[in-house]
Amino acid sequence: MNQTTMLIRWLNPWRLLWRPVWITLLAAPGIRLFSLGTIPLMDTTEARYSEMARLMVETGNWLTPQFDYGVPFWGKPPLFTWMSAAGIELFGVTEFAVRFPHWLAALLVILLMASFARKLGFSGLKTSVLITTSGIFLWSTGAVMTDMVLTLGMVLAMTGFYRCWQGELAWGYIGFIGLSVGLLAKGPLIIVLAGLAVVPWLVLQHGIKKSLVVLWLRFPIVSGVLLMLVIALPWYLMAEQATPGFLSYFIIGEHFNRFMVSDWAGDLYGDAHEHTRGMIWFFWLLAGLPWSVVLLVLFWYRRHWFRHPERYVLREKDGPIISFLLLWMLAPLMLFSFAGNILPTYVLPGVPAMAQLVVILLPGGFARSLWVPALASIVPVLILACHLVLLGDRSERWSDKVLIEKTNDKDPVYYLGSRPFSGRFYSHGRAGILADARSATNVAGSFQLIGRGAQVTQLITHENLHCQLQYMAQSGRALYHCGYGL
Repeated sequence: MNQTTMLIRWLNPWRLLWRPVWITLLAAPGIRLFSLGTIPLMDTTEARYSEMARLMVETGNWLTPQFDYGVPFWGKPPLFTWMSAAGIELFGVTEFAVRFPHWLAALLVILLMASFARKLGFSGLKTSVLITTSGIFLWSTGAVMTDMVLTLGMVLAMTGFYRCWQGELAWGYIGFIGLSVGLLAKGPLIIVLAGLAVVPWLVLQHGIKKSLVVLWLRFPIVSGVLLMLVIALPWYLMAEQATPGFLSYFIIGEHFNRFMVSDWAGDLYGDAHEHTRGMIWFFWLLAGLPWSVVLLVLFWYRRHWFRHPERYVLREKDGPIISFLLLWMLAPLMLFSFAGNILPTYVLPGVPAMAQLVVILLPGGFARSLWVPALASIVPVLILACHLVLLGDRSERWSDKVLIEKTNDKDPVYYLGSRPFSGRFYSHGRAGILADARSATNVAGSFQLIGRGAQVTQLITHENLHCQLQYMAQSGRALYHCGYGL
């Protein structure tokens, strides 16, 4: 190839256009990587799960996650806690330590989907960019939650299933490993999600009777299920033995009552997030921005293809993968359509499929337009802006990190009335609780008190108790130095 030809290829508008996409692909997860150690842990989710990981390391109890000292946490399996606890073992008790393993899980999702796209004959780069720049995915990248680990399990399960259906038997076992990851991340929910996508798709491809034959002949059903159980089942049995009642609460309470019973009173660990039934679809539209809207536009643009697939064909082999990805994307939405206790992150397991659908349905003219890289830059810029805001004092509204940092190591620290999870994490469990004003009389000598102004004012009306304000946070809580007879 001579120099003139090389120069022409280098100056090709198509190559120049997509060069910023590489930058976006690297910058988007890079922004989240930067934030792992700079943004405080926010109450309640991140701080709660991080404190559980800290307790796991401190107590040495890696079998049963603990909600507090001696209080077992039955709400979720331990995989996400193990990940953050491993980070603490490697890097110490820091924000980076508890978040970094979850960032790696998101990176693995991106790499797996890029590999899957290339196997299908599509651009792994475009697929990676669209996944990374989906609002809910980038926001969840590195966050201490269960949803990204569940998404990793879903990607392993679904890509393993499809590639096994195409004849790659080893990927069938990878699919069952994905199910075991989901079982240890969030429980039997992963089997329901995968089943809602796989079963209808098999019926569409082969019919009801033949689909069972195909499932038996093409997939390692027996050995795969055994592999899944060998990986996941031992923890469930040991957890029930260690804390009897776990299986009943987790299977019945967390998987049925939480979603089907309004104002479920059996929740041991928090308040229900009650929403109107069907709100999950609206969550998908917002959480998947900008690509959720783009996908709807593309479905309209391709409407003739769906009406007459024999006449309007992208490529002959694309038909099965489009229906497969569509059912994969819709599985969380179908499952939670009649649930009221939901969160926007519940749509996350279907986001990789949504991104792949957009890549497949993009016509050549659209893909070579400026709007694709422009849209891809929106979410990273917004996330960066949010991080810059949280680097300032605004983070004090949702985290007690600053308050704990201003305490001294000499005097004990107490919260008045209630203690947030961030206070527990950043004090390394040192911060105690004073249930009411009378409890203060049991404290000998001087102590540090964190509470809201009205609560503290009521407390210091007791005889000989004096409190001096040390710091007032934007959350409304303040740090005082208190003592009797000071």
